[in-house]
Amino acid sequence: MQSHQQQPLHPSLLRIPLFRLLAINLAIGACAAALLVGGLLWLNPGHLRDLIFADDAGGVALGLLLASFLITFGSAAMGSAIMAQGRKADQDKRDGGHGAPLALRELAQRARTR
Repeated sequence: MQSHQQQPLHPSLLRIPLFRLLAINLAIGACAAALLVGGLLWLNPGHLRDLIFADDAGGVALGLLLASFLITFGSAAMGSAIMAQGRKADQDKRDGGHGAPLALRELAQRARTR
């Protein structure tokens, strides 16, 4: 008797290509936001770091700053990834479906050397 593995009724969201694309780009945007907030704290423009940590509730201000940059950069990265989806199809149409122009040049050079 064969044992059949049951497929889960609700597949993981990361198995769906669109959600995986969005999650990866959200992570990229979150890293950019964290780097920017870290850079702002390190550079201390306009005594921003001093203002944040001088208050008793400095964690709230830091959390709001990080969350606003996370929303901004995360949505910008996800939006640019979605808008770039059609570029590959458009480029393939221009190239005649043969791929990148660099590959075409390489094939032409191989044909000349033979």
